[in-house]
Amino acid sequence: MADLLSSRDRRPLRDLLAGPAPLVAPGAYDALSARLVEQAGFDVVYMTGFGTTAGLTGRPDVGLLTGTEMADNARRIVAAVDVPVIADADTGYGNALNVIRTVQTYEQAGVAAIQLEDQVAPKKCGHMAGKEIVPLPEMLGKIRAATDARSEMLIIARTDAVAVEGVDAAVERALAFADAGADLLFVEAPTSEADLERVATGLRGVAPLVLNWAEGGKTPPVSLERAGELGFSLVLYPIGTLLAATAGIRALLETVRREGTPASALPGLPAFDEFTDLVGLPEVRELEQRYR
Repeated sequence: MADLLSSRDRRPLRDLLAGPAPLVAPGAYDALSARLVEQAGFDVVYMTGFGTTAGLTGRPDVGLLTGTEMADNARRIVAAVDVPVIADADTGYGNALNVIRTVQTYEQAGVAAIQLEDQVAPKKCGHMAGKEIVPLPEMLGKIRAATDARSEMLIIARTDAVAVEGVDAAVERALAFADAGADLLFVEAPTSEADLERVATGLRGVAPLVLNWAEGGKTPPVSLERAGELGFSLVLYPIGTLLAATAGIRALLETVRREGTPASALPGLPAFDEFTDLVGLPEVRELEQRYR
């Protein structure tokens, strides 16, 4: 877990993706949830756009946040952990020129990889209805701009074409994304295991594949072992932390409303000292003594 004087010596994301099993990336929507992901022993954090939008605005993921707001959240998350951070960058927040600035801004924030999608702006969560996609040449230009602008950061190219044009069209788009230089391919929201197989078969050996295991979303909840058998290299669990936090807050507030105090809920919560330890108070006290 990152400390205030951390050297940020992170293991390269490429190395993690080369492992024999799929790399698991739980979602984080703020710095605290990112620290909890790392503390739980995961090797990478995924900054969810759905969760970032909910956390910053209390609203749904329908393209309300700007690139600056998203990159600022990414910067805070990167600073909180010592593992690579993969971050949602939506549509790149404009045309190919805007994508260049987006890539540079996220890379300056220390992000290891960004996800760019081919939706028409304002975009929607990939598991919502009513999506539209941009013409293929426009998306290919964005991918080329992204790969030209980056130094080390990986580019994940996502297509939302399954919901608009079908699985076969989505696979064809993803193949074109690879030709344009994308490092990882992400076909969003297949709606059956058979469709997952079609995606994996159509893209096998082209580039590492991403599976978005969106909790409660349109894609079937296959096991991690099955995801590996199909050939997926990266599995995202984007909003579980957000949903768990929502459930916990609701339960606490219901206790306070019903009983007048949170006393009966406290045994199920982290103790005060436990929480201050996990957010780094012992390190702060050590530094206070060092520099007194």
